[in-house]
Amino acid sequence: MVASTNPVKIDCTRQGFAEMFPQSKLTISGVSVPSGVADQPMSRAETIQGATNRARHAAQAHPGADYYVGIEGGVEAVDDLLEVFAWVVVLHGEMIGKAQTGIFYLPQEVADLVRQGVELGEADDRVFGRENSKQGNGAVGLLTDDAITRTSYYVPAVILALIPFKKPDLTWG
Repeated sequence: MVASTNPVKIDCTRQGFAEMFPQSKLTISGVSVPSGVADQPMSRAETIQGATNRARHAAQAHPGADYYVGIEGGVEAVDDLLEVFAWVVVLHGEMIGKAQTGIFYLPQEVADLVRQGVELGEADDRVFGRENSKQGNGAVGLLTDDAITRTSYYVPAVILALIPFKKPDLTWG
């Protein structure tokens, strides 16, 4: 169960699980649940809390799924620049897996809007003249001309968050 109805988050979860568990029959669906953090998380701590909250809220809303996946994108100011990243949290029973995407920086035009309180997806839409890019290629796709899309950006983090479930015989924090 993906803790979002955003097609990007559902698709990257499907791809990540298919890579890690290729012999498994997958049924992936999404549910809209609150993150419990700001619409635009402004720190790593707030972003990972949002991903964790989403996964837990999905588990409460739809008990009985095998896995719950929370994905939250965020930014953090570092040296007058805004870093962009996302956290993925996967819950399965008492086990938890966590991973962060790679980091990239926003151009000043987008960063200025985000600092003014505009959510990143909306800021991207304004600067790039798009509509609803957060459910499409996202900032990373817009900035790389789709060499990396929002989906392909999230897939490695989903895979990394699944490591404890792939190797359950090891001890995980």
